[in-house]
Order: sequence, then C-alpha cells, then structure tokens
Amino acid sequence: MLDRPLDGFDRRILQILQAEGRLPNSDLADRVGLSATPCLRRVKALEQNGIITGYRADLDRGRVGLGLTVLVGVKVDGHRDENATAIQEAFHGMPEVIACHLVSGESDFLLQVTVPDLASYERFLLGKLLKLPMVKDIRSNFVIRTVKDRMPLPLHHL
Repeated sequence: MLDRPLDGFDRRILQILQAEGRLPNSDLADRVGLSATPCLRRVKALEQNGIITGYRADLDRGRVGLGLTVLVGVKVDGHRDENATAIQEAFHGMPEVIACHLVSGESDFLLQVTVPDLASYERFLLGKLLKLPMVKDIRSNFVIRTVKDRMPLPLHHL
C-alpha cells in the first residue's frame, strides 16, 4: 500500500487507466490535471505498491476461437489443507481455467472456463477436472450471453 491514502488524483489516474491502459502519460496528465512528471511519479508509485498489477489487451473470445464460457462449481472431498492446496495448484496448471475463486455456499471453488466448443469442454471435464482425486462434485453452468464484463472497479466509492 502507499505510504498515504489514495487521493483524488490517484483515483482519477486509476479510473482512466482501467479504461485506457495504453494512454500516453502526457494525455493522462492533461486529463487528470497534473503535469507529466508528477503524473508519471504517481503511476510508478501505484505500480510499485501493487495497486496497478499490470496492463493487458482484452480479447474477443469468440473471434479468437474460444466461443464457450462455462462457470463451474467444484466441491472438494474433505476440507483438508492439502486438498485445497493440491486442487488450487491443479487449477493453475489448466489454461482453460481463466479465473478461479474460493467461495462459500454449495461449491468450494467457482471456475470460469473458456474453451472453443462443447466437445472441448467435455474433453476438459473428463480429461482434467474429473481426474482430480479430491473432486467430489461438479456443476456446470453454460454462459448463453455475457451481459456485463471487464468493468472498471468502482473507485468513486473510496
């Protein structure tokens, strides 16, 4: 964390960079109301303190051949630490799993899986997920259409 609380300049920088990560520093500085050097100094501090964790390109899944997204609830057999660690390591090794959350409720983990099609999901399910010895139950929910995704964090609440 920064050695100071986030101020209005920091929040504005973060809001803009969430939407336009490739914006040149000079343009960012103009939009935030700072000169280029202090703006860059703030961005570097936000990066070094782990508030900005990276930059990336968002891709259209369908256009790159990954047209099926499945939300998968996974229940593990027993709640021993070694099971939790082993299954998390297994999920990290599965490129189809693009997000994994430890959750409360009926499932222990909620995965977001992206694959080309239903046959690919079947291969993933049978060839990877169901082969994990600590898996007790799996519930698959197929995404029909994404209504809201990749939205900026609501920093105005800070």
